[in-house]
Amino acid sequence: MNSLWGGVSIKRRSSIDIAIDILRVAMNGSKKTHIISEANLNFNIAQKYLEMLNEKELIKHENGLFITTNKGKLFQKMAMELKL
Repeated sequence: MNSLWGGVSIKRRSSIDIAIDILRVAMNGSKKTHIISEANLNFNIAQKYLEMLNEKELIKHENGLFITTNKGKLFQKMAMELKL
């Protein structure tokens, strides 16, 4: 937990945690607004991660949906196994 604000603890997620959340939400195909909502991100952060995940071929954008690729599923599985 990185900081206290008004007596509430705030835990920041790592980049890997955010990527895992996005890949989880997009597993069966999701629109950007659904990813933003379910992964608890703002538009700009979501856009940055979706572009990065697409460049790395962990997610693909088809017919208005973001879909986790097989490579993305493998990455997500490995990241979850390595998470402490």
